[in-house]
Amino acid sequence: MINRSHPEKKYRQRWTKDDTELTLLAAPTTIWYVLFCFLPMFGIIIAFKDFRISGNFITSVFKSSWAGGNGLKNFESLFSFGDIWTIIRNTLAYNIVFIILGIVIPVVLALIINQLHSRIAAKIYQTAMFMPYFLSWVVVSAVVFGFLSYDKGLANKIIESIGGQPVQWYMSPQYWPYFIIFMNLWKSVGYGMVVYLASITGIDGTYYEAAVIDGATKWQQVRYITLPLMKTVIVIMFILSVGRIFYSDFGLFYQVPKASNSLFDVTYTIDVYVYSMMKSGTTGMASATALIQSVVGCVTILLANALVRKIDSESAMI
Repeated sequence: MINRSHPEKKYRQRWTKDDTELTLLAAPTTIWYVLFCFLPMFGIIIAFKDFRISGNFITSVFKSSWAGGNGLKNFESLFSFGDIWTIIRNTLAYNIVFIILGIVIPVVLALIINQLHSRIAAKIYQTAMFMPYFLSWVVVSAVVFGFLSYDKGLANKIIESIGGQPVQWYMSPQYWPYFIIFMNLWKSVGYGMVVYLASITGIDGTYYEAAVIDGATKWQQVRYITLPLMKTVIVIMFILSVGRIFYSDFGLFYQVPKASNSLFDVTYTIDVYVYSMMKSGTTGMASATALIQSVVGCVTILLANALVRKIDSESAMI
């Protein structure tokens, strides 16, 4: 017979030295997130207020009246703005292109660099492609202006040297979608390439040795070994990119085109709109727009992850 009079004792896990060390390591990051991510969430209320400054920030928030009486006027005004659908179209269209090219091109570059036999050459190419990532858009915009300036720009000098007429680049919206896409890739492709290259270098070399013994070509090794083992990282990067589909890089769309009014239809995005609202003093509408961006971003991440989990549960992020 089994004696049930003495149930199994549950030992309480004791706090160890390792727990203390890990807690101390995590403390700075935790404090940073509390101060700069969680506490500022109190400002969400501004999206529902007719915000007016009267004293300090906290006092101003509580003294400001609710927008439209029910707090929804800012959202109603946002979607009644005449050009809001042009702004949304620009934001979504650019981000769809950025997501596709921002995955395909870095993956291809990572595969190519991984095939280089010279490690020195590989490091040089990695550094050259990664360096633009650290440049400010203010610096980049000055370089772009040096190329596209009407009277002194390098592009127009070349056109004139072959007998052509100079182009008013900052007054010609038809060219700027290509400029925007190119500048985004030029600045960001190095970061993605390094991430994917790190994933490739982490693959066990015995897979390739076995493939070589079986007579697999380089393309077959990439197709049947490298890409399948990179799939999880590619999917995670895709999900994170989809989460920012309602955002845009303010410096790219505002600073690089020099905020030219002639380029409104092709460079005006949601983040530029938020800035213009803040600049004009309509803080409530700017906050309402930012809140919608955050909610849509969260929803798109969850939807993308759910879709990935349904297709391949092992590649899902959450």
